[in-house]
Formats: sequence, C-alpha cells, structure tokens
Amino acid sequence: MEKVMRLASQKGVVIFTKSSCCLCYAVNILFKEIGVVPSVYEIDKDPEGREMEKAITRLGCTAPVPAVFIGGNLVGSTNEVMSLHLSGSLIPLLQQCQSLC
Repeated sequence: MEKVMRLASQKGVVIFTKSSCCLCYAVNILFKEIGVVPSVYEIDKDPEGREMEKAITRLGCTAPVPAVFIGGNLVGSTNEVMSLHLSGSLIPLLQQCQSLC
C-alpha cells in the first residue's frame, strides 16, 4: 500500500491502469480532453502489480483499475470519475489541486 500512496501523491492526477483495459483508456482520454495530463502507472507492467492491485482494492476502489487519485486522494474508478464529470464536480475538484491546465 505504501508504494501506491507514494505514487498517488507525487502528481495532481494519478491513474493506475492495466495496459489492456478499455475503461482505463477512456478515463485517461477524458482527463486529456479537459486539459489534464495525468501520471499513468500500468500496474500489469510493474513487478509489484498484484500487490498494488490488492492495495487499491483495500483503499476502497470498487474496481482495481482504473484507480484515479486527485491531489493524493482516491476518487475511485470509472463510475465515480464519470459521475463527477457529468455532475460538473470534476473540474472544480481538479482546480482545487491546481491540476487543470
């Protein structure tokens, strides 16, 4: 869990993904479309990936990937991010942590 939290707090927006996950790709594109370049960590390419996936689940993410952190805090997976975006709450959240370009 330490590695996940360390990586999640290094940048304003951090997404833990798997290289073959289409939902991970969609969330990544959403952030890029609104002007945010997230740090993306593909956990399936990390030797500690399985442990990272377990840690993300223990933190409360409904699906292990994509796991989105904003300002070092877990926002959630695809459903949570899309809900925030559709309700108009995502951009203000990003602005609070100064991640919006």
